[in-house]
Amino acid sequence: AQAILAQVWLAATHRRGFHHCSSLSQPPAIRMGSVKTFKLKKHLAKKLNQNRPLPQWFRMKTGTKIRYNKFRRHWRRGKIGL
Repeated sequence: AQAILAQVWLAATHRRGFHHCSSLSQPPAIRMGSVKTFKLKKHLAKKLNQNRPLPQWFRMKTGTKIRYNKFRRHWRRGKIGL
């Protein structure tokens, strides 16, 4: 039943022109809920802390060749995959 609902949802959103938007390309039941377990909340907090630029003092160090954080993630484009 959920697979049929998902197909209907995708077909309806595709007709409305939402197919390029990743947050609306999933049915509402699959999106993130407001009630989260502690394990999931810890995982999201870790990903939030990882998603930051390099400190300036690290860039100015003498021997480093790292200029930017290549693992930066945009909230809408790059998904965590939970």
